[in-house]
Amino acid sequence: MSFLDSVVKSIPTVTPGPGDQEFPDKIRWTGIVIGLYFLMTITPIYGLQENVLLEFQEFAALLGASFGTLATLGIGPIVTASIVLQLLNGSGITNIDTQSQKGKQRFQGYKKLLTLFFIVLQSFLLVQLGGFVPQQGVNPLLLIAQLIIGGTFIIVMDEMVGKWGFGSGVSLFIAAGLSQQIFIGLFNVLTSAGELPGLAGAPQGIIPELFYFVFTGSLSAGQDLLLLLLTLAFTAAVFLMAVYLQAMKVEIPLSFGRVRGHGMRWPLNFLYANVIPIIFIGAIVANLQLLQGVLNSPILDQIIPFLTARTEAGATFVEAIIQQGGLDPLLSVQALTFLAFYAAGAAIFSVFWVETSGLNAKAQAEKLMRSGMQIPGFRRDKRVLERVLQRYIGPITILGGLTIGLLAGIADLTGAIGTGTGLLLTVMIIYRQYEQIAKENLKAIHPALGKFME
Repeated sequence: MSFLDSVVKSIPTVTPGPGDQEFPDKIRWTGIVIGLYFLMTITPIYGLQENVLLEFQEFAALLGASFGTLATLGIGPIVTASIVLQLLNGSGITNIDTQSQKGKQRFQGYKKLLTLFFIVLQSFLLVQLGGFVPQQGVNPLLLIAQLIIGGTFIIVMDEMVGKWGFGSGVSLFIAAGLSQQIFIGLFNVLTSAGELPGLAGAPQGIIPELFYFVFTGSLSAGQDLLLLLLTLAFTAAVFLMAVYLQAMKVEIPLSFGRVRGHGMRWPLNFLYANVIPIIFIGAIVANLQLLQGVLNSPILDQIIPFLTARTEAGATFVEAIIQQGGLDPLLSVQALTFLAFYAAGAAIFSVFWVETSGLNAKAQAEKLMRSGMQIPGFRRDKRVLERVLQRYIGPITILGGLTIGLLAGIADLTGAIGTGTGLLLTVMIIYRQYEQIAKENLKAIHPALGKFME
């Protein structure tokens, strides 16, 4: 481990922002990073002749990726590194104490090193195995270099958001890309040929297409009024359900040990691990799809359909039912397998994330002790507090993971705009950003409580 530690220390890092950084400055830095990210998503890779992976672009948006641009890799390497490192640490191979400050720094350092490794590996795979085809006379190494540079920039921008702005760069990149996709899916007035509606066909946006139907009495090929209305209804349902689940909390009473008669209620989100489990699942399926795209493996060809919410023809579960006029048995098995995979995967990754990110009962009990607060009616002892908190944190971690996994799976099967999972992630990330801003205001009002909420 000493060699790895020395390598980690040699990796450049973003200097943390000043401790007294004001709210407008954090907003400014967050906006700058988002602007840079969008710039990367529209900057094409020089010398790229053909991108055979465009069929996965919709799914890649879940990882903040835009194939064929400097943002081709997106946050995929970061998420993949997190998954691998969590598995290694959970199995005791790396044995990093993520509860201590030194252990957290070591974990983050290893994650950055592993992320750089996956950036290089995925860049080589995309080019050398045929995913990206260079133009005639262009050295493939030039494409690989651009992919590595783009992936490295994503790491730097993620650190900038965490140290100078609000929230997580990983979450922001996902929300930014998916918000763009959802907006286009709702309001795009252009046809598939990039022209205004007319003889060239109907607009691609759901809402403009409904107006087009009202005025012309015809819909684009493969669409009917029922499907359009169902898509809007499912989109609204997923949005409302995501907001409702985000607002669900379990409140734990707290009191200030030295001040009698004063206390508060500490809200634990029902979705305790937030969107992290779904991002991890998305990363796994995206990596499998990328491998299938460049390897054309028969084994992956059999597995992947059961991990996705679309048929071989690209239709969603609801579209297939409407087109076939009923429920196909094989499609039912695929849908149930997909839901089981999402629900079980989300629950497992929720537990992994809570245990390795300082959100478990032990870490929260230590924070309570340091902040001077306690749970009324219980001794101010770390072991006692840990047992009490575990009664709450343990169940909501698993139940919250199962719930968000099922909701994401159902949202994808119903064909909500921007992919159901994309819409769910966008709503939850934006909601969490709002909570982050509110937390900043709370820290200004009550420093002691703010320190505990960090």
